Amino acid sequence: MPEGAGAFAGALMKTSYMFPLIAGTQLLVGVLLLLNRFVPLALVLIMPILVNIIAFHIFLQPAGIAPGVVLLALELYLAWEYRRAYRPLLAMRSTPGVE
Repeated sequence: MPEGAGAFAGALMKTSYMFPLIAGTQLLVGVLLLLNRFVPLALVLIMPILVNIIAFHIFLQPAGIAPGVVLLALELYLAWEYRRAYRPLLAMRSTPGVE
């Protein structure tokens, strides 16, 4: 593992909450996706983790980027399939209480 990647992983371990948070989020998202429940929410929850996986490999360890790219492609495919669920989130202006 490159020095920068090791330092980054070490810093995350020292926080003592980041790895359990990431693992818990991944577990929750996996269960939601497998059960086909709250899929748009699950996709929103996992996206920051996938972006960080890609960024980690681009900047710190390029050799292992392939699984992250596959997961990001699957995420983007599912987000496209559920795009109607995201339309209200992407409205430029909205009024509280009005759907």
